[in-house]
Amino acid sequence: MQWLLDRFAAADPTLKAFVHKGQAFTYGQMSARIAELTAELRERGVKAGHTVVVLADYAPDVFCMILALASLKALVVPMTRGSVIEEGEALSISGCDHAIDFAPDGLSWTLKAHEVPVSNPMLDEFRASGKAGLILFSSGSTGKPKGMLHDFERVMDKFRVQRAPVVAIPFLMLDHFGGINTILAITASLGTVVTAEDRAIATICAAIQNHKVELLPTTPSFLTLLAATDLAQRYDLSSLKRITYGTETMPQATLDRIRARFPGVELQQTYGLSEVGVLRSQSRPDGSLWVRIGGSGFETQVRDGILWIRSDYRMVGYLNAPSGFDADGWFNTQDRVEVDGDYFRILGRVTDLINVGGQKVYPAEVEDVILAQPNIADVVVVGEKHALLGQIVVARIALHEPEPLADLRLRIRKACLAKLTAYKVPAKVEMLDQAIYSARFKKMRR
Repeated sequence: MQWLLDRFAAADPTLKAFVHKGQAFTYGQMSARIAELTAELRERGVKAGHTVVVLADYAPDVFCMILALASLKALVVPMTRGSVIEEGEALSISGCDHAIDFAPDGLSWTLKAHEVPVSNPMLDEFRASGKAGLILFSSGSTGKPKGMLHDFERVMDKFRVQRAPVVAIPFLMLDHFGGINTILAITASLGTVVTAEDRAIATICAAIQNHKVELLPTTPSFLTLLAATDLAQRYDLSSLKRITYGTETMPQATLDRIRARFPGVELQQTYGLSEVGVLRSQSRPDGSLWVRIGGSGFETQVRDGILWIRSDYRMVGYLNAPSGFDADGWFNTQDRVEVDGDYFRILGRVTDLINVGGQKVYPAEVEDVILAQPNIADVVVVGEKHALLGQIVVARIALHEPEPLADLRLRIRKACLAKLTAYKVPAKVEMLDQAIYSARFKKMRR
């Protein structure tokens, strides 16, 4: 990672690296702060191979702390207060030697010994290699969360080739691979990271307006909520040049609405997994959900309709689960895809499929039809157990304006029958009575 520190040191020292709470933090300040924190951590007993939890959200000092720990060849476990993983459960998998807790404003921190011993041959072998490590966790939506060990320096190496700098908001959280990937991509190209107080739509829009943000990397769920409001008209978002979206399937209806709201903005679908990294991508320019993915260090392959990836930036392995890689290093993404030349269309996770009497239903396909109907603010489609059919399709809907449930059910059924085969039509239509998004702004289908 020395190349990255050298790039920061060689940059114009007055160049903005962060804008945090309205205050600029320059690359000159960042370079000095990383060196200062590295010395302080070493003096306070943090050594190579130690596992260190960093509880924080985005802030200049947080990023400097993570790079300082990497300089010391520690194993970094980033966590957030809004994490979908309980800290105790995470540490029972990763182990821990020290805990660094940042204040919510990211301006002060405490370091304390926090010993959680874990016996793990993979961790022992990795420590012996003398490399910096990064440990992240899956959301655990299908069971116990999986701990993923990455060679942190290999993760950084993806950004050696310097690209054009941008002003961007790191929307995806710090404990998410996409969040780490975003902040490394911005800073490795000497761009500017604009932090936000929270991920509320109005807060993000205000940050874009106030700091002339050019790039917004986000999720389809956030864009669905944005499209259901008038905030794009109430704030000046004209600085935006590109919106990227990933981590879940994008409804075509949402994409169409966002294209209409932001006609001059490039909309780019991204694709990546914590296990293999984030691939370079190019959306087809026809406004569809077809995307070309790959890039240097990545290979793709489709087996029986499922996407497999081989990556130079893959994780070392799962800490608490069998390897997800085959003997040749290919990873099963569990994503079913359609193929058109060198473009893919992501249909959805195999684990999200609804099995109606042996027939497979992709929730995103049904959601797309419903979202296109009038007065629909949002929808989540799930499977519900059924004695005869195995599962039935259930649509839970949020409305812009109140509407009698009987009327809603009738028109949703008619709309779905006009577009979908009968077994895909929701057997139940319910009003949303709870949050449907995780802290990572992804739909929760379980």
